[in-house]
Amino acid sequence: KEERIIVLETENAALHLKLAEYQRLAGRSTKEVLQLYAVHGQQMKLQRSSVVTELHGAIKKRLKQDLKSLHSFALELSKDFQRQSKTCLYQILAAIQRIQLQNEAMQMFQIKAFDLEQSLQEVTERYEKEKQKRKALHNSLVELRGNIRVHCRIRPLLPFDDATGHSVSQDRQRNCSEKVAYAADDETVLVKCSRPGHASVNKTFQFERVYNDLESQDAVFADVAPLLTSLLDGYNVCIMAYGQTGSGKTYTMLGPQLEGNLVFSIEEESELGIIPRATQEVFRLISEKPPGSYWVEVSVVEVYNNEIFDLLAKDSYGRVFGVKRDVVTTREGKSDVPLLTHETVENASEFLYLVNKGLQLRVTHPTLVHAHSSRSHLVVTLTITTVVFGDNFGTLWEDEQTSQRLNKEASCTFPQKMRDNKSTPSSRTSSPVQLEATEKIKQVKTRLQLVDLAGSECVGMSGVTGAALRETSFINRSLSALADVLGAIAEQRAHVPYRNSKLTHLLQDSIGGDAKLLVMLCISPGQKYLTESMQSLGFGTRARQVQRGQVKKKNVPVPSKAK
Repeated sequence: KEERIIVLETENAALHLKLAEYQRLAGRSTKEVLQLYAVHGQQMKLQRSSVVTELHGAIKKRLKQDLKSLHSFALELSKDFQRQSKTCLYQILAAIQRIQLQNEAMQMFQIKAFDLEQSLQEVTERYEKEKQKRKALHNSLVELRGNIRVHCRIRPLLPFDDATGHSVSQDRQRNCSEKVAYAADDETVLVKCSRPGHASVNKTFQFERVYNDLESQDAVFADVAPLLTSLLDGYNVCIMAYGQTGSGKTYTMLGPQLEGNLVFSIEEESELGIIPRATQEVFRLISEKPPGSYWVEVSVVEVYNNEIFDLLAKDSYGRVFGVKRDVVTTREGKSDVPLLTHETVENASEFLYLVNKGLQLRVTHPTLVHAHSSRSHLVVTLTITTVVFGDNFGTLWEDEQTSQRLNKEASCTFPQKMRDNKSTPSSRTSSPVQLEATEKIKQVKTRLQLVDLAGSECVGMSGVTGAALRETSFINRSLSALADVLGAIAEQRAHVPYRNSKLTHLLQDSIGGDAKLLVMLCISPGQKYLTESMQSLGFGTRARQVQRGQVKKKNVPVPSKAK
């Protein structure tokens, strides 16, 4: 309508121009008439002839006719302009009315949209609250059943995913790098399974938490941190990374690798993995407790070719080197590693320094799948000893034998930070703390085990030979033994084959229900690793179904040894 108005105004302007042209012509005609009148007067004065008189009459008549026709044309043009102006005015008024109606309708729609947005926000808030309630109830159910928490992390596609290790067609290489594993939501993994000549099938897997390829280390640790509070509440905790080689287990547990060496840098704090973050969180929680009531010890071992190596053991010169140890079962049915080196640490920096020294001895070997493939299972253990004095523990310490023993123990010592290089795995530099014989003591030891499992791998894809092939065999056998143990616990068999592998024997307490266990599945999203990813997801699904019974709090007192 606005365009129509513009057209009409353009026509109106053109008519005005025509009117002005005709008026100009009329003016010129009038001048010519006046000139003719002057000439005629002159001629009348000069000649007074009849010819001039007739000519004057004819001209006058013609001019009257022209003026009359011009006047009638101007009147018609004026009427037409007035008529078109009225029509345009009516159209403009109608358009204004329609615009007002549309504005009113738009305001109503905006009000409705605002109401819908508020309703959506309320529903979203209610959904989030219900989701948190459901998650809390699910966690409570997991606690009561003793189920294994399983989180799944999907790493992004990386440059080496395109490398096939041997010559293949471009179509095959493009298919290998195609992404087939996705995070449908924060609890569901969607895998597109396709085979040549068969229709694509979508399979879903449910876990407690699923991380997509864009989620950061912060998001991963945010869901792990609540378990660390349980650690100081008297529960053992075990966090284990499981997956195929090259799926991001070491990155998730430790952080990025630079030229094969792990670097714990404050500048790269956002990239730190679960192990350094968990240590920082543990020491932060300890700092909120009364001073002197806790001390922390760390041990680092690797399971390499079904043998256990102490990565913090020192020789007579104080140099760290890996020493073979053995795992035994105590009379109480717990697994233990005699002579294992436990270093006392006072802060996270000391812990990371020791772990980094131990990691320098960890066995790695390049494969076609991963340039820095870990060839051993890494187990980092934080042992937190809680010391409490007083009558806070009921009647546990009121028996006669304990009182007699306390009367004999005039002094007790507690480990402090070792400052000399001559310490043995069982010796500690300590300062005596004098206690009255009547005072009651309780020590509760809780353990945080952080496990970076070696990755399962297909020999044909990794291209390993010789010693690396033997390492792969031991890795796959130990992971198979881990799956057998979980299967036996899930089926509640009378015998659980912990001793089939040094790995399962070492982790017997954590797997068997003595600790809150979280398995962090790490999978690769590419079509190239579909078989391995499906195997890992199947392992996680079976692990979720294991019911070990409620985890017990560590409240049995352990008397300190007199020196």
